[in-house]
Amino acid sequence: AIFPRKSRHFGSPMTSNGRKVGRKSSQKSGARRGATSTTPKKETPPAPVVKRDPDEHPYAPGSVLTVRWVDESERFCSVVEKQKSGEGHWRYYVHYHDFNRRMDEWVSTDRIVKIPSVATPLYEAKKAQNGTHEGPPANEAEHVEGSEERDDAAMLRKKRRKSSSAEDGQVLKTPEAPTVVTDMDHDEHEGMDEASLKEHEEVTKVKNVERVELGDYCMDTWYFSPFPKELFPEGCVTIPCLYFCEYSFAFFKHREELLRFQRRHKYPRHPPGQEIYRKGAVSVFEVDGMVETEYCQNLSYFAKLFLDHKTLYYDVDPFLFYVLCEFDDRGYHPVGYFSKEKHSDLGYNLACILTFPCHQRKGYGRFIIAFSYELSKREQKVGSPEKPLSDLGAVSYRSYWCRSVLLALRSHTQGALSVMDLSKMTSIVAEDVITALQYLGLLRYSNGSHFIVASPQILDELLQKYPAKGLQVDETKLHWAPYSTPEGRHDKWNISAKKANGKDIDI
Repeated sequence: AIFPRKSRHFGSPMTSNGRKVGRKSSQKSGARRGATSTTPKKETPPAPVVKRDPDEHPYAPGSVLTVRWVDESERFCSVVEKQKSGEGHWRYYVHYHDFNRRMDEWVSTDRIVKIPSVATPLYEAKKAQNGTHEGPPANEAEHVEGSEERDDAAMLRKKRRKSSSAEDGQVLKTPEAPTVVTDMDHDEHEGMDEASLKEHEEVTKVKNVERVELGDYCMDTWYFSPFPKELFPEGCVTIPCLYFCEYSFAFFKHREELLRFQRRHKYPRHPPGQEIYRKGAVSVFEVDGMVETEYCQNLSYFAKLFLDHKTLYYDVDPFLFYVLCEFDDRGYHPVGYFSKEKHSDLGYNLACILTFPCHQRKGYGRFIIAFSYELSKREQKVGSPEKPLSDLGAVSYRSYWCRSVLLALRSHTQGALSVMDLSKMTSIVAEDVITALQYLGLLRYSNGSHFIVASPQILDELLQKYPAKGLQVDETKLHWAPYSTPEGRHDKWNISAKKANGKDIDI
């Protein structure tokens, strides 16, 4: 067979004898196209927009609903995500307007009290009525809702900048000083720009685990945690429950898997690592992330379920983990932990802290904070927790700072003090010492200098507001040596490296 040659003009085929065809018709068609190009084209009318019924399932994300909460009260909420649960049935992941994101949950249609067409005008009327109100009542959790929360954070930072430029003789805090730590302002998103915050909220907007079971306790989770994708088959958004082993923190989707794992692997009934503290029924174990990598990674997965603005790093080698345990005849049961970098260039003595929800309100949080500073004293360093702090962490830390500073001031009898002296006495960095003094209302600024204005009677009254609660760290029961600093490495956070005299403060 003889194939025809192609013309130089693409789309102009040739006959078997080489004669070009189609060129004339192409020119005619071009003429026709040129002739018709001047005639106006008939515009097709746009397709009519069909307005969707907002009360039709599934509800669109952002729809406002009224849902029956756990205490049978009716709460306004917004739809974040939707998921089909059976033939013709839907469930919705909602965010409650009056509560922190940790209270977000999946709700079924039988808990919906008011549909969007009814709930939306009621919610708008409530917002208009409370237009001057800056936040929820004091007895409710902080209001966290997208852009409104970021606006509040911006107002808070503006207020802080304004208060820092106090005039001579003015107390460096609001005139009505709060008397409890929960009244303190706190920006949980401090240090995050708008883009980072938006990306964080988008990725973590839906909890991927609803509950966890650890030992004898079953806990509702608070936030998203980046578990391996192999746990989530295609189409699965949320796991109803994860089962954790107390002694290895290995996790499974079914209880039978956990029981089979525990029968096959006879783990010691305590965390790996060295026990460095024991008093009564409380013990603390030090676990090296480089040695017990899998344990520390699993513990981080678990902790992220209850911590929002923390980044989970898979490289745990640079960290030490301190696991707090309760001891009984069945072994050591973890109740909380904190981690810290082996060498921190920024002076952090704590990277992450968590008291497990089933063991909160027992004083373990204050114990862990005090324990981290006790390690700093053994290292002869000043330290500070990694920022930003969670809302619960900020409450506990500021309470500890206030009491420690008050005790240091009360023990001082004569002579001048400086902020650096208080920092060395407490192992708290100078910035955190100043924060505590400002909150307590003891710091004044006059003639270019800061002064503490407090008599012993005032200090005694303030100490009554910050009593020693819960467990206390007994330094005599701590058997621990500081992690060695690499040879030739200068540590600027060492107390001996600090200046002898700072800003003088008269009492």
